[in-house]
Amino acid sequence: MPVSASAPPPVSPAAARRAVDRDILSLAVPSLGALIAEPLFLMADSAFIARVSTVSLAGLGLASAILTTVIGLSVFLAYSTTASVARAFGAGRRREAIARGVDACWLALMIGAGAVLVLLLGGAWILSLFGPSAEVLSEAVTYLRLSALGVPAMLTVQSATGLLRGLQNARLPLVVAVSGAVVNIPLNWLLIFGLDLGIAGSAIGTVIAQWGMAIVLLVLVARAARHHDVPLRPHLGQVASAGRESVPMFVRTISLRVVLLAGTLVATRLGDVQLGAHQIALTVFTLLSLALDALAIAGQALTGRFLGAADAVAVRAVTRRLMLWGVGGGVVTGVLLLAASYVIPGLFTPDVAVQENLRAALWVLMVAQPVAGYVFVLDGVLMGAGDAPYLARVGVLNAAVTLPFAALVYVSGWQGPWALAALWVACTLIFLIARAVTLGLRVRGDAWMRLGG
Repeated sequence: MPVSASAPPPVSPAAARRAVDRDILSLAVPSLGALIAEPLFLMADSAFIARVSTVSLAGLGLASAILTTVIGLSVFLAYSTTASVARAFGAGRRREAIARGVDACWLALMIGAGAVLVLLLGGAWILSLFGPSAEVLSEAVTYLRLSALGVPAMLTVQSATGLLRGLQNARLPLVVAVSGAVVNIPLNWLLIFGLDLGIAGSAIGTVIAQWGMAIVLLVLVARAARHHDVPLRPHLGQVASAGRESVPMFVRTISLRVVLLAGTLVATRLGDVQLGAHQIALTVFTLLSLALDALAIAGQALTGRFLGAADAVAVRAVTRRLMLWGVGGGVVTGVLLLAASYVIPGLFTPDVAVQENLRAALWVLMVAQPVAGYVFVLDGVLMGAGDAPYLARVGVLNAAVTLPFAALVYVSGWQGPWALAALWVACTLIFLIARAVTLGLRVRGDAWMRLGG
């Protein structure tokens, strides 16, 4: 039967792949820049504080474990917002999409205020549970109490960023994140060394930069809301509803953070040198994770958008391409990390013992990179599909599989660089393999693909 003159020409498979790649890159590349900018805050702090003293570096590592846990536990503010906004956007309901983002920003400020109270009142007790030396505990308490004041800002940044990415705009979060990092580095140098405030100066400078980022993003959200006649005042019922919808993502994130905190607990037992090296390795891991997570963010936004538009074919195409990009990206970051493992330790600390322990952890992290790339993109796809209940269930299962290996390192009495390497095998490589299995099995089926707005 002849093709109608008005029918669109058929699209070749190669052209379809290029179109999917363009969609992925238009979101992933700006998100990559924004995500890399975020850990630059902590990397700058680590590099500066390492030159103050090893005790201060260990204190920073301990306090950062608590702060990153609080921020990480609230990552649902970004991920759930991106998914829900993208689905409404894909279904053609832009006003609803923006309203969801406004609710998420109010939820972030409320959670942030509660977190400040908890950290100010109970921070010292929480830090003491890790059993650090008195000197390390003193430095950690100073950093934690000051940095707590920036938590509401960072949670607001997550929600506002989730709104913008759900609207398929990843460039504005990039500009804000890079600007914050650029301001943070010289500001911290001035406060730490110029004013001789030490670890307190590091915390103060970071808080100032964090609130600057939050204010800029809130202004952008307010402008979009006014343009689409979306009320800015909080609707407690809708904010509470957004919170309830985020509970499975919260559980999923707890499972990740439990494993990370277990690693910090074991590193504390190994000694101050191992804890300092573990802190720097975690910073590098965060940097690499967020770089690969740029693809996951693209997966969230595109999956939500195409599911909202009821386009299952596009969802499958995006998933296949993201899997390929994720594994390939992991191979590239692994090779780069192998080379960097001979340079990074000397850049971060002059302590030779810390350098040796750090290099051992980085070699384990190098091996884990291809698995991490695969895990992160599938995580993003399922988040974008709103499959958080499944992610919560398997998150608990994966943590249960991993923690016994961390416990083995804890009771083993091992010492030196290989003890830290064993810890990273337990809490990173084994954990990622467990996640790869559970996520891979899920995307092979269709239960997660719920079409429509």
